[in-house]
Amino acid sequence: MNRICLVMVVALALSVSLRGATPPKQWIDPDTGHRIIRITDEPGTGSLYFNQNAYSKDGKKLIITTAHRDIATVDLSNFHMEIVVKGPVNAIVTGRKTGDVYYRRPDGMICATNLDTHATREIVNLPRDESVATINADETLLGGVRTERGGNEPFTVNAPHAATDGHEWTFAERKEISLHDRLHMRIPMDLIMVDTATGKTHVLLHSTDWLNHVQFSPSDPTLMMFCHEGPWHEVDRIWVIHTDGSGLMNIHKRTMNMEIAGHEFFSGDGKTIWYDLQTPRGEDFWVAGYELGTGKRTWYHLQRNEWSVHYNVSPDGKLFAGDGGDSEMVAHAPAGKWIYLFRPEAIPDVAGIKAPDAGSLIHPGVFRAERLVNMGKHEYHLEPNVTFSPDMKYVIFRSNMFGGEYVFAVEIESRDKGQDGKAAREMQMPSSLK
Repeated sequence: MNRICLVMVVALALSVSLRGATPPKQWIDPDTGHRIIRITDEPGTGSLYFNQNAYSKDGKKLIITTAHRDIATVDLSNFHMEIVVKGPVNAIVTGRKTGDVYYRRPDGMICATNLDTHATREIVNLPRDESVATINADETLLGGVRTERGGNEPFTVNAPHAATDGHEWTFAERKEISLHDRLHMRIPMDLIMVDTATGKTHVLLHSTDWLNHVQFSPSDPTLMMFCHEGPWHEVDRIWVIHTDGSGLMNIHKRTMNMEIAGHEFFSGDGKTIWYDLQTPRGEDFWVAGYELGTGKRTWYHLQRNEWSVHYNVSPDGKLFAGDGGDSEMVAHAPAGKWIYLFRPEAIPDVAGIKAPDAGSLIHPGVFRAERLVNMGKHEYHLEPNVTFSPDMKYVIFRSNMFGGEYVFAVEIESRDKGQDGKAAREMQMPSSLK
């Protein structure tokens, strides 16, 4: 097929997709030179939350959810999809020891299913006031919360659309009001662990703060991270605790008014906690890291348009990704709707001279950003939730850029380089269809 015909075919397919039919299976983003692959076929399919392990033990399969709330795997070598668990179920996480996928059935039973054989084991039937969101590294403990008075209902943005003065709240403003109201309800909550062998629930911490974002370390089975949820400027958000109840610690303490930190996640080796940091909120942007073994702090700076709803780090710790954001979000970025790849760069000492106590100070750096995907058509009420594939070939994300929600993979290596450049350009999405 010659170049003109190929471009016409791609343009026609994309034009049809934008009218609501099936989107293109793959294309080269003309603004970035990176190939994007739609890896799910059915609208309503989604990826897991950015901090949930969604990959098989060997790294060859990705866990996704379908519109029917089935759990399926996608073979990352050929993008073949296979249903593993018939829904409706709520996916939790893939275990790092067995590789089984953990999920909750509507009757409250927590189950684990092998991704290859589909053999399933029932673990524990949890009452409605208990929820679990994570499993520890040796898969002996599930972690979550117990909430009184129906507090386990999914969080919804239920603030009024308009204020008494007639001001029309944006979605982001209404979400902020809802978060504030939920925080100040002071609903009693317990941070819990559930023994996967016995089904017994243990209370780690009792609180009237809003506890959320529970996640176990990927390497230390005794370490749990959780957050004090709510508007970030109102809470000291990021905390860790050991499973014996010791070591309760706030990871980041603000030093200025309206400084915020959140959307915390572990590095792949579990040695570092990374998080979104703003000093102050909506003005200056960082991805900050706290090294658990040493207390070393590293802050990487970003520009306003590079701020992202969520960040993630590659398995080897050398690259980061971000999913961008729209102008209504906290950064108010005028041109932030991109999937980003970030290369961290430390800021060196000047002429080899440094402060006498440099080792105990924050280690500054910057992110060098590369745009991977133009998300101009994406509606950010759906968070893209970027993750790196274990082989570091792709950044995986979800998007509604074609109307329905699909899961996509973007190649980290640009196709618009070297000998492949001509072929890559021939597959580009026409700019008129962006």
